[in-house]
Amino acid sequence: MKIIIIGAQGFIGSNALKYFKELGHEIWGCGVSENPDEKNYFQVERFFPDYNNIFKLQQFDICINASGSPGVAFSIEHPQDDFRMNVSNVYALLNAIRMYNPECKFVNLSSAAVYGSPDLLPISEHTNLKPLSPYGYHKMLTEQIVNEFHQIFNVPTCSFRIFSAYGPGIKKQLLWDIYQKAMNSEDGYVNLFGKGNETRDFIYITDLLNAINLAVSQCEFKGEVYNLGSGNETTIKEVASLFLKIINPLIKLNFNNIQKSGDPLFWKADISKLTKYNFKTVINLKEGLNLYYQWLINEEKE
Repeated sequence: MKIIIIGAQGFIGSNALKYFKELGHEIWGCGVSENPDEKNYFQVERFFPDYNNIFKLQQFDICINASGSPGVAFSIEHPQDDFRMNVSNVYALLNAIRMYNPECKFVNLSSAAVYGSPDLLPISEHTNLKPLSPYGYHKMLTEQIVNEFHQIFNVPTCSFRIFSAYGPGIKKQLLWDIYQKAMNSEDGYVNLFGKGNETRDFIYITDLLNAINLAVSQCEFKGEVYNLGSGNETTIKEVASLFLKIINPLIKLNFNNIQKSGDPLFWKADISKLTKYNFKTVINLKEGLNLYYQWLINEEKE
């Protein structure tokens, strides 16, 4: 298959580019920065990208949208920029596909941030959407746009609501924060927001990409939405303690009991829709944290 990955220089996008190449597909990338090492690559502007030219020049079987803003904190500081990156740009992308490559299957990488803090766990795809941040609201709007282009214009689409993805390449969010604080700790403590009893559903990047690959090869592309997590609930205290044992077991944890704006309390994904495609995670949390730490160490050496 011929696949284009939008946001090919980001955490998920860069890993997806490598993953699908290794499966033998013809892969093209698209991003906001130059990439002289990649022959099959389109550079676009961050806020006003011209996707029309891409789909005029090339025809693709699949487009994976891994682009967007950095996340919740950025969206609270820069809500308008977040809207452009997470909503306007995706509309422009889908419109280009509609006009020039209407048979291209569109894979939208959304976020569990659309759920906010749900009343019941595990969270199914039918759970009411109650975002807590501009990022969550904008991802919700994008899902509606993705569905619009299927229902009205018959563009084949699907969306994945990604939970707490981690692994080589990620330089933001909880685990990156813990690593940075641990490496620079002067008092032997790592200080984190919250109480520590908050929970997340962590999924390692290769498991995430395996799930996308399975679903893409089997789903109908009729606007389906899938939760994409491990189906396991882990407290922040548990994952932070486990990671610190790998980094430096002498460092201790401290929680400030302050809830960060836009952050949910408890997450656990119901992944039963994905398991119908024989999806199961391969990398457990301890193994995944070790792999991520080894990547961090190698990054520092380079």
